[in-house]
Amino acid sequence: MEKPNVLIIGAGGVAQVTAHKVAQWSAEFGDVHMASRTRDKADAIVDSIRDKGRAQGLTITTHALDATDTDALIGLIRQIGARIVINVGSPFINMSVLAACIDTGAAYIDTAIHEEPDKICETPPWYANHEWKRREACERAGVTAILGAGFDPGVVNAYARLAEDEYFDEITSIDIVDINAGSHGRYFATNFDPEINFREFTGTVYSWQDGAWQENRMFEVGRQWDLPVVGTQTAYLSGHDEIHSLSARYSQADVRFWMGFGPHYINVFTVLKSLGLLSEHPVTTAEGQSVVPLKVVKAVLPDPASLAADYTGKTCIGDLVKGTRDGQPAEVFIYNVADHRDAFDEVGSQGISYTAGVPPVAAAILIARGTWDVKRMVNVEDLPARPFLDLLGEMGLPSRVIDARGDHPI
Repeated sequence: MEKPNVLIIGAGGVAQVTAHKVAQWSAEFGDVHMASRTRDKADAIVDSIRDKGRAQGLTITTHALDATDTDALIGLIRQIGARIVINVGSPFINMSVLAACIDTGAAYIDTAIHEEPDKICETPPWYANHEWKRREACERAGVTAILGAGFDPGVVNAYARLAEDEYFDEITSIDIVDINAGSHGRYFATNFDPEINFREFTGTVYSWQDGAWQENRMFEVGRQWDLPVVGTQTAYLSGHDEIHSLSARYSQADVRFWMGFGPHYINVFTVLKSLGLLSEHPVTTAEGQSVVPLKVVKAVLPDPASLAADYTGKTCIGDLVKGTRDGQPAEVFIYNVADHRDAFDEVGSQGISYTAGVPPVAAAILIARGTWDVKRMVNVEDLPARPFLDLLGEMGLPSRVIDARGDHPI
């Protein structure tokens, strides 16, 4: 069977990991291409792959592209014969990239819910506001579109599906816990694009509990978690992408997302927000210039990719799932631990980017093999979890579970 040509869209920290992993697993693919608004950034990633000695016999062609220009993207996909598009650019481009895939018949993979630049925290479920509206179009076109195939969302969705398939008769709660116990040595920085990162925490915190959407403020609800490797950590109830699809499949369960924050991050965030510096709406300066405060903050903070060389410590991300099996209460914690230094040594990125950038490549491989080429739009929990998680283990993201037998590989 002919190997599919692949187009990677984006040239940030996650895209760097994705490109490195595509290079490592190039036997699964045909020609490889990268497109970015700034071609120099894509070229630098290709250079980093060469520096690691992983480009022998592999050509990665780079292109300058504004991915919000659907017609230009359609033209590029057709020109290069791409059959799989891995979108690891900004969530602002999701719908234009998805439209291009539907038009050309290319499979589509992304890692986050679409966002509109002038809106934060739309009415839940967020997927229904944009991507899910194109479900019928995908099915008519026979296009496989896998939504949210990063780590969270993505792998944590697969953890929920694994729990459903192998551990429970009924699931009553899913608590997703995301802890970064690493240190980058900067006074203050975000691990992803600051504009996208802050937008996650400036709106209403939505969770699915007691069969309905519940609303809280950021940092209003926190608790201590005793976790493998990283130990006891404080995490706060946060709004996040995966809640909005998992709540549809597991409507009988409580679905919550918890993210770890230290006092310093909370203090700086609170000051920035209180001063209006995290607003996505333009303001006019005394000199008559129109600026978006959030974009100004982004401009003065460190580039997340620059953190990698100095990052130490580990991450722990997993699902605590509770329910019943054979009429008895049961619970499992399915998780991954990633090391920032190991990620930098392998692909030149920090651990947060690593955990987000490897899974979409695994999804692309499963599409190429036919295992996940379902010819319709799905979220990760709609697909069999075991092939995905087993492949991720081979690719450097192994998962473990704590169940009645103790702590062991899944």
